[in-house]
Formats: sequence, C-alpha cells, structure tokens
Amino acid sequence: MAMVGGGFAQPVFTAAWSNGEFGAMGLEGAVKLGFKKELDETPDKKSRDALFDELVSRMYEAGSAFEVASKLEIAAVIDPADTRDLVISALNSTNKNC
Repeated sequence: MAMVGGGFAQPVFTAAWSNGEFGAMGLEGAVKLGFKKELDETPDKKSRDALFDELVSRMYEAGSAFEVASKLEIAAVIDPADTRDLVISALNSTNKNC
C-alpha cells in the first residue's frame, strides 16, 4: 500500500514485478491469525504443519502479482529489467497533466 500511495483509488499508473506479493500483512502471519481456530483444532504437529503449509501456499497464489492484476487496479506485471523505462514513462505522462 505504501508503494501505491495508500490505495489504488487514484493512481497514475501501478505496476508490479512478476514476483510481487500482495496481502494485508505478511502471508504467514495472516494464516496464523486468520486460521488460528482451524490450526488449533488440528490434533498433531505434523498435520498442523501440513495444514499451515497448504494455507500459506493458497495465500501466496491468491496474492501473486498476476492474480491481483487480474482483479484489482494493477496496470501491468512487468519484468524488473523494464522498471526504469516504465517509471520514466509514467513520470513523463504526469507532466502532461500539470
């Protein structure tokens, strides 16, 4: 959220690298808090660890840059090598509106 100025409401342009991850907090922490009941109800450590790993994996899939771009206002998922050119282009486009 910091990188998009606190929200997706009025950005000039938003982009993410292909390895970008989106979530309200660290995904492992989100699983520990959001699925605490399910994890606590799992009887043994091995099963609990397997459930935790599965839930974290699902969170990473749901929070991937490509998944988020398909549902939210991420304009592009880019190759990191293209970052400089993209930032320059985005900044140049804002000058036209001033």
